[in-house]
Amino acid sequence: MAMTGAVRRLLSYRAPRPVLLLVAHGSRDPRHAATVRALTRRLRALRPGLRVETGFLDFDTPSVESVLDRLAVEDVREVVALPLLLTRAFHAKADIPAVLRAATLRHPRLRIRQAGVLGPSPLLGAALERRLYEAGLTPADKCSTGVVLASAGSSDPEAIAVIADIAREWRHTGWCAVRPAFASASLPRTEDAVRALRAEGVRRVAVAPYVIAPGRLPDRIAAGAREAGADVLAGVLGAAPEVASLLLRRYDSAAAAPARELVGHA
Repeated sequence: MAMTGAVRRLLSYRAPRPVLLLVAHGSRDPRHAATVRALTRRLRALRPGLRVETGFLDFDTPSVESVLDRLAVEDVREVVALPLLLTRAFHAKADIPAVLRAATLRHPRLRIRQAGVLGPSPLLGAALERRLYEAGLTPADKCSTGVVLASAGSSDPEAIAVIADIAREWRHTGWCAVRPAFASASLPRTEDAVRALRAEGVRRVAVAPYVIAPGRLPDRIAAGAREAGADVLAGVLGAAPEVASLLLRRYDSAAAAPARELVGHA
């Protein structure tokens, strides 16, 4: 028996992919929002059929809450909230889950999954090296260059331990030395780590900011690098292709997660 048009349409129907909501921290520095929006554009270019939205926790607009409210009004049923964060610290553990839970209470038909943070990942290591090479280094310089892996810093011990682990592991990729540093909350500061490498006899010292977007803390990292006379200062990760690819991996993993992983569900 030939299939009717209605049956064919039913069999060929594919539910729309969940909306990707990029959750950024926000900053008073306009460079932060510009970088986030550049990353959003890269995601849309990489995955043309995927709807990508951006929301900010603070300082910038639109807020995460307002984006979720708008999606609910549009009768969007599924969202993957993807934190634009490198470590699982306070924002990933408390702020973002609270905002998402509140949205599910306001909009019971809206199914939200919170994706994992970006780090650690080999793709971030590749993005860091991309920025170092863009700043003037070459792969041949690795064996004579010490790197300060400079993160924003956190009061969360788990986040600090992750940065220390990344520095230890990155040492095995060919750099002659790698030291972690922090712009706030933890020690050492960037300038102290640069000086420590100099004291160990490292000939060339580069600072690699382990941050996504410009702002107050990245500026503090840069100031510390200049103060201590670092030879190379890389740019922030920004909209590096490796970062965009990693975001899509985190999205795909969360979108495929079982229903029990929905925000606000047991």
